[in-house]
Order: sequence, then structure tokens, then C-alpha cells
Amino acid sequence: MRFIKFHYLCRPFEDLDMASETRKSMLHGVLLIALFSCAAFYIADFEFVKKLSFSPLIVGIVLGMLYANSLRNNLPETWVPGIKFCSKEILRLGIILYGFRLTFQSVVEVGLAAIVVDLIVVTVTIFLGILLGRLFKMDKDLSLLTATGSAICGAAAVLGAESVVKPQPYKTAVAVSTVVIFGTIAMFIYPALYNAGLLGLSDVEMGIYTGSTLHEVAHVVGAGNAMGDHISDIAIIVKMIRVILLAPVLLIMSFFVGGGSGQKDATITIPWFAFGFVAVIGFNSLNLLPEGVVSAINSFDTFLLTMAMTALGAETSIDKFRQAGAKPFLLALVLFVWLMAGGWLLSKWLVPIL
Repeated sequence: MRFIKFHYLCRPFEDLDMASETRKSMLHGVLLIALFSCAAFYIADFEFVKKLSFSPLIVGIVLGMLYANSLRNNLPETWVPGIKFCSKEILRLGIILYGFRLTFQSVVEVGLAAIVVDLIVVTVTIFLGILLGRLFKMDKDLSLLTATGSAICGAAAVLGAESVVKPQPYKTAVAVSTVVIFGTIAMFIYPALYNAGLLGLSDVEMGIYTGSTLHEVAHVVGAGNAMGDHISDIAIIVKMIRVILLAPVLLIMSFFVGGGSGQKDATITIPWFAFGFVAVIGFNSLNLLPEGVVSAINSFDTFLLTMAMTALGAETSIDKFRQAGAKPFLLALVLFVWLMAGGWLLSKWLVPIL
């Protein structure tokens, strides 16, 4: 009887020890991802990587995938919760802080034409992606992630949608891969076509075309710099408007997706971080913080997003890509063609009217 009482009294201490061990194990996983993210920043600073306009986010997911297909099985499974923490909670914080890159004033500066073109491009791309996904008999989560990444802001949009859709991690990695591949191709094609005089667009039209159709912010910066500062400035602002559209898209998406894929009678999951994203944009529009502080926040945010991308890559093996098949890349290819052709038509004929 005394033994039972003594054991009962010791249980709280045993629970505390177990909780402490769990936190330590999680910390190990977080530190591992942070270490990979530091390496991603270092590699992204290489000259040949800069020429490809590969951001640390993209390098991070590649490093994560290399880890998943080599060392993953040799490390303790107790580290996995830390990796998942990076791909979920740190991701949400990164999306919220992404708002410090934007202001509502920048939206007003480019005028109505850019806003209308962005709205059309984002809306058509997402619905086209969903319809083509059904036509190709693709996984619904994967087609939605691919469409969202192509429509808005590449990897960051896929990460935002990931928090709403809640797919298996490898699906997010596949969607990001399609965005990277076709966004990089477009980044080289656009300046080549413009410099050859084949597009027949003015500087303003070319800026709107580039910003409204290229996938990643890094891709827009890379292509814009190759075509001149005036085009680059317009393209970046137009691209930022697309980024702002991420918040309403996630809110709308949450009402249709519900509590996750394959769940019947699932409750609606409100992506509260989307409200935080808009709130941060509003705060940043007031210009209350010094430019140096905002720049530091943006650098920290890039590191957080790189950790999230690395963590997603760390849960993606080659077998998962084989499982996904060629359909996601086919979908991304069709959306890429739409963005190039449809975006050109909108910039050539609709922009002058507006």
C-alpha cells in the first residue's frame, strides 16, 4: 500500500521528465532544420545560384529532400515532431511576417489596370487548375496546391495553402517543385522575348505582364532586372498585389476545403494567420518602423520560410514523387502556357483600355 502511494506521488515528476524529454527531442529537430536553413542561405549566395535566382527557400527544400533520401533513417524518430513544428507553426509565423514586404500604398501606385489583370490571372489560374485536376483525375489537394502556387506567389502561396488544405507533406513539395521549374523557365524566356521585340508591349505593359504571370517573387526580380529598372519596378509592385491576394484566397479556400482532405462533415478551418498577414500589411503601410528594422524583419522572415520549406523537403522522398506521377507537372505545364499566353493578351489588349 505504501509502495502504491509512493508511486502515485512520483508520477507527476515522471510526467515532467517525459515532457522535458519531449521538448528536448523537438528542439533537436528544430535545430537540425535551422542548421540546414543556414546552409541554404550560404549556398544561395553562390554566384551561379544567384544567376538562377534561386532563393534560400528553394535551396532549403532541395537540402531537405537530400536529407530525406539519405540520412533521414539514421536519425532518431523523436526528432520528427521538431521537423513537423517547423513545417506547421513556424510556417504560419513566416506567412504573417511576409506582410512587412507590402504596403497598401504600393497597390494604389500602379493603378486599376494592374489590379484587374492580377484578379483575372489569379481567379482563372486557380479555377483552371482545379478543373484540369479533375480532368486529369489528379489528387485534389495536389491540384489545388499547384494551382495556388502558379496563381499567386509560388512557394509562399503553396505554403499558405498547405496550412489550409493540410495535405501530406510530399504533395506540398511536389507542388513547390513544379512552381520552381516553370517559374525558372519563364524567368529566362520573358527577357529573351522582350529584348527580341517579339512581344510588342510597352514598358508599362511588360511590367504588368511580368508581375502578373511569373511564379516567384525571385523570378520577377530576376526577369525584371534583365529588362531594365522601369519594367522591374512595375513588375515587382504588380507581383506584390498578387501576394496580397493570398489572404482572401486562403479565406475563401478554407470554406470549401473545410477541415482537411478526405474528411466528411469536416469543420471549417479558418486560417487566422491570413488575418495576421493583412494586419501586418496595414501596420507596415503606416511607415511607423525605420527602414532598417523592416529590412531586418524581412530577413528573419525569409529564414523562417526557409526553415518551413526545408522541413517540408525533409518529409519528401523520391518514392513520394513516383507516387505523385507526371500529372502534377503536366498540370503545371498547362498553367504555365495559360499564364504566358493569357497574360500577354490581357496586357496587350486590356491594359490600354483601363
